[in-house]
Amino acid sequence: MSLPANFGRAVDLSGLGKPAQPKPAAIAGKEVTPANLTAEFLPLSKTKPVILICWSQRSPESLTVVEVLSKLQSESLDTWALGTVNVDTETQVAQALQARTVPYAVAIVAEQLVPLFEQIYPEAQIKLVIEKVLALAGEQGVGSAPVEQIEPEEDEALAALEKGDFVTAEAAYRKLLARKPHDNFAKLGLAQTQLLIRTASLDPASVVAAATQQPENVDIQIQCADIEISAGEVDSAFKRLLTCVRSLSGDEQTKAKNHLLELFSLVDPADPRLVQARKALASALF
Repeated sequence: MSLPANFGRAVDLSGLGKPAQPKPAAIAGKEVTPANLTAEFLPLSKTKPVILICWSQRSPESLTVVEVLSKLQSESLDTWALGTVNVDTETQVAQALQARTVPYAVAIVAEQLVPLFEQIYPEAQIKLVIEKVLALAGEQGVGSAPVEQIEPEEDEALAALEKGDFVTAEAAYRKLLARKPHDNFAKLGLAQTQLLIRTASLDPASVVAAATQQPENVDIQIQCADIEISAGEVDSAFKRLLTCVRSLSGDEQTKAKNHLLELFSLVDPADPRLVQARKALASALF
């Protein structure tokens, strides 16, 4: 990887607007500096893929992605390495990686940069991205490609998602489910894609304002919950719809309950927030 001539220039991330704070202790992954980027991470990328995530304390979404990557790396059996880049303090590294926003993830394979994504995604989708990186690295003789074989329909769906073509991605996941009705990844991919479709045309600020003004409007509350879970605000989304289940009745209560169950499918079954929300839903209904 050749570093740009203006390596020392700061990245313009001024839109975040709040003062930077220290990195939380709970976040894993080795911190990247100009020195260890070239001395450690680049050489390491010849033996295993390296994934770097650019984050800022001013962006809760970026912290969510770091936490997801930390969890996935701890489960990876050391097949890839994780580095974290605090863009507020390591501006040289952020500039070298061409980070324009946070979160921003980039892989290094055999000293070559491979941009991955620059927005928040659910854990399962990030896991699929990492599997693609491992497969790419394996083709280049770096590390070992994952044993799992991705289905052609899933490949089609991921390619469509990268282009922002959610309708094609949805159709691809439906084709996979028609062929393999019990494929959990296909079910999760379909649910995630449908969430993207539902939220693509929404203005978050307007929806949140409307939800505050219309607490009894179940459709607005569902839209707001979709936006919240898309941003990683799992607790807020669950609590919002649980409130609807408790306060509404009849068809509106059923609509809120069914949508809450759909959002449950987007969260790791072992996530304590999901476990607690399931108990709360049972209590609200019975």
